[in-house]
Amino acid sequence: MSLNTFGHLFRVTTWGESHGPALGATVDGCPPGVAVDEAMLQVWMDKRKPGQNKFTTQRREADAVRILSGVFEGRTTGTPVQLMIENTDQRSKDYGDIAEKFRPGHADITYWQKYGIRDYRGGGRSSARETAARVAAGGLARAALQELAPGLSIRGYMTRMGRHAVDPARFEAGEIDNNPFWCPDPVAAGTWADYLGELRKSGDSVGAVVEVVANGVPAGLGAPVYGKLDTDLAAAMMSINAVKGVEIGEGMQAAELRGSQNADEITMGNDGPLYSSNHAGGILGGISTGQEVVVRFAVKPTSSILTPRRTITKSGEETEIVTKGRHDPCVGIRAVPVGEAMMACVLLDHLLLHRGQIGANRGRIGQG
Repeated sequence: MSLNTFGHLFRVTTWGESHGPALGATVDGCPPGVAVDEAMLQVWMDKRKPGQNKFTTQRREADAVRILSGVFEGRTTGTPVQLMIENTDQRSKDYGDIAEKFRPGHADITYWQKYGIRDYRGGGRSSARETAARVAAGGLARAALQELAPGLSIRGYMTRMGRHAVDPARFEAGEIDNNPFWCPDPVAAGTWADYLGELRKSGDSVGAVVEVVANGVPAGLGAPVYGKLDTDLAAAMMSINAVKGVEIGEGMQAAELRGSQNADEITMGNDGPLYSSNHAGGILGGISTGQEVVVRFAVKPTSSILTPRRTITKSGEETEIVTKGRHDPCVGIRAVPVGEAMMACVLLDHLLLHRGQIGANRGRIGQG
């Protein structure tokens, strides 16, 4: 299988399967001299790891990341950084019943049609477990961004679970870390807890919407036409397992606005341009404006559920399937740190591209 690499200058290749001995990422193009160690990366791994509460899969993985190369005496050397995460709590026997069956809504059937072979143990490469490697790589990207763009920060949170959305009037950034859903609305978090508890008992699952915001992104990242920052952000988020839709800024809602409403008016401030709003999500013509970069993505309901579903076998026989094992009733919860990681990787990649072609921004405003 090819195409397991993303990025232009900061290039990440993920490897490994859900129920193999280990998985990880090989990161090439990280600048030398970046301060990083395993403890720094583990902070982000712990945000994603399974089994932390009753609302996620009860698979118990430490998700302890090891740095095997590319770092010497606490700093990157400029050579490939190899990151490894051992799998320690696989239960492959849970998937014996689906070896010959295809799970509806899952990639089982397309993997079989394309390759004629599939790893049915948890889905192999199609498993959300693959995203652990992305979070490790994203931790390295964050460390590099901290040195190259120290004012840049990235924050993700859930804005919707099924039909239940947050109320923007109750948005409290300080609440995001205070509940298991990364929810900025404490009232919505309580509603989600009750709702997801009922779904778990019924053997069903639900989808979610995740928003990722980057503050302090310098103006000028991205390039016209085929090198757009939003193009790469959309591709990065869409590549996350179970994601079925991506929006930048106003997104699909922009179709309901008039031009007079959607265009973000510009005035001159003491330190440069000021925008009246941010319908564009911090990107115009594929290039960052200096505003917040806002990305939103929709995650479908988990396909592995206890509710019986009709399906077929590899031999074409019609049958019924119930997926046993330990699964997330709402995989969107653990997609939040994955979205943050992908944002970090893309922003670092474009920052390096910008430095290579332009260096410092050439266009000056209000200087003669």
